Amino acid sequence: MSDTSNASSKAPTHIVYHVRDGANGEKGFWTRIGAAWAHKDGKGFNVQVDCVPLDGRLSLRIASEKKD
Repeated sequence: MSDTSNASSKAPTHIVYHVRDGANGEKGFWTRIGAAWAHKDGKGFNVQVDCVPLDGRLSLRIASEKKD
């Protein structure tokens, strides 16, 4: 039996974004590309991404309800 959360059993704890910096100090571009689930022991994550970016960086953010 695995000590990690089953990704299909509950909502993700984090959202994965691809982040590219804006030109000339402008605001960056954030694109949601996947999700992550924390391990039950709190020592890691299972990460599922729909694409792998060639530039920029990946950012994991805590999943939350969208604000209206």
